[in-house]
Amino acid sequence: MDKLFFDNFNVIIRTFLIGIMAYTALIILLRASGKRTLTKLNAFDLIVTIALGSTLASIMTSKDIALLQGIVAFATLIGLQLLLTKLSLINPKVSEIIKSNPTLLYYKGQFLKEAMKKERLLETEVKQAVRSQGHASLSEIEAIILETDGTLSILKPDQSLEQTLLEKVSYPSKDDSTYDN
Repeated sequence: MDKLFFDNFNVIIRTFLIGIMAYTALIILLRASGKRTLTKLNAFDLIVTIALGSTLASIMTSKDIALLQGIVAFATLIGLQLLLTKLSLINPKVSEIIKSNPTLLYYKGQFLKEAMKKERLLETEVKQAVRSQGHASLSEIEAIILETDGTLSILKPDQSLEQTLLEKVSYPSKDDSTYDN
């Protein structure tokens, strides 16, 4: 019970020094890999970001993980992310495997029930997102799209929906009773 709050100063000093060195190494690797590494464009990017944070925490708090081992873990995660993003640029099939498509949830006054069911979203959750973005009424909204990173894009009627912006957006099937063109 006496080690609950304090073990010894060596552990504290190690955590501090390893933390500084691991954090510095992570910053250098992230700067070298470019801005794309920490974007949140899709779930894959989020996983990499969380894994980097988890790795940093493990390096700092576990005396069983050497600094170099942690730096190699950082480099591996960043390298895999770079490789997969480059492969997805070259081959659309790779992109389809690691990324999802955005989904239209609301369009011209109608909640698209099948799309919402597929994405496991409730109408109340979508309405909350609309309110949190400063909209007082759904009449102010043309469309709501669930993006690949899990955020909701809310488009106003005065923003004309260009077909190019709706490219790769999943639409509900025609048999969705709430959808009519």
